[in-house]
Amino acid sequence: MGTTQSGILGGRLPLGEYESNFSDLHPALDKHEALVASDRCYFCHDAPCMTACPTSIDIPLFIRQISTGNPIGSAKTIFDQNILGGMCARVCPTETLCEQACVRNTAEERPVEIGRLQRYATDAAMRENKQFYTRAESSGRRVAVVGAGPAGLAAAHRLAVKGHDVVIFDARPKSGGLNEYGIAAYKSVDDFAQKEVDYVLSIGGIEVHHDQVLGRDFTLADLSEQFDAVFLGLGLAGVNALRMEGENAAGVEDAVDFIAALRQSKTKADIPVGRRVVVLGGGMTAIDAAVQAKLLGAEEVTICYRRGKEHMNASEFEQDLAASKGVTIRHWLQPKRIAEKDGRVAGIELEYTTLQDGKLTATGETGIMAADQIFKAIGQSFLGSGLGALKIEGGRIVADAEGRTSIDKVWAGGDCVLGGEDLTVSAVAMGRDAAESINRAFAAAEPRASAVA
Repeated sequence: MGTTQSGILGGRLPLGEYESNFSDLHPALDKHEALVASDRCYFCHDAPCMTACPTSIDIPLFIRQISTGNPIGSAKTIFDQNILGGMCARVCPTETLCEQACVRNTAEERPVEIGRLQRYATDAAMRENKQFYTRAESSGRRVAVVGAGPAGLAAAHRLAVKGHDVVIFDARPKSGGLNEYGIAAYKSVDDFAQKEVDYVLSIGGIEVHHDQVLGRDFTLADLSEQFDAVFLGLGLAGVNALRMEGENAAGVEDAVDFIAALRQSKTKADIPVGRRVVVLGGGMTAIDAAVQAKLLGAEEVTICYRRGKEHMNASEFEQDLAASKGVTIRHWLQPKRIAEKDGRVAGIELEYTTLQDGKLTATGETGIMAADQIFKAIGQSFLGSGLGALKIEGGRIVADAEGRTSIDKVWAGGDCVLGGEDLTVSAVAMGRDAAESINRAFAAAEPRASAVA
């Protein structure tokens, strides 16, 4: 039943509804369900699903291990390639990666549930706190990792396994990066992001310092002087601006801040939401913000995207999810002006767009949509200071396939790198591969005379 409360308010719903609305999007498989799901796998020799996975997990092998009653062995197969396999099982757009490549789609138009099977295995190992890795003998090398997100954690874990001492510096009060602050609350329940951080750090040899900001508390030059190598996993902290009239009106908010606040809220009832909400953008962040606004009790939630459905970065599954929750998605509309009354959002003027010769063009037709809250989800940008002469192109750090940057002894990976895919799984792969590159560089250099005390 709709609410008649106007303005931006918290507590729009009875308390019990929040728990129901924000429950697990894909509940965990039980043993029987996992065995049935695993039995559908053909165990392809040239598995296209494995090629489609940015971390190259041996998917047929881990599914076969589940099918033979060995979920713990399956978890090791996953963690060997992706130490954050538990979160990736929850948040990966499997419908556009491994599951899209599944040959079952041809036969039955329904892939093997790879993501849910991956969660089944990794959850089993984490429940038992099963540790598969031990640290090598201390190398005496020290590596600084900037950013405790997926890229930084993956790099830190792999470096620690190799026997190097790692110190992570993160700007936030909690580790996890995007996994902790940047995804919809219903995709990762029960504080899983922190449980995974604890699991990753339990390898030992990794020290974490929170509330430490590059450019404010230290510089890249400081780290290069104090450590044998540096890995930058900074993510994207900036939010693109609309640059239009009314953008500073009360009720215009960044979608990433809204999502982060929801992730940190215990009850969700304390997060205020409008009655009529407009979300600007066409990616995963736009979908996450829109769906959660609806789950908080907003009456009308509309996503406005300046291009067509086929151009949206959000997967078809995510678009369908939004529609199933009552979110309206409107295409070929771009914001022109935010209407305000007494300094608060009253509506948004939108202009129709079209493609002419492959170029997005405004048609001149406009209309006003009523709104009391507007979320900007039009992309994030790299914000970095204290980086010295580090080469930046297109607003991101330039790095080669191994993560090496333009500065000696400095590697980078994840969303902050030019060409990054803005996916948790891709960030993990880049962090892992950079760690291997750092380890090779250490091996090629003269060995340390003795370990650092």
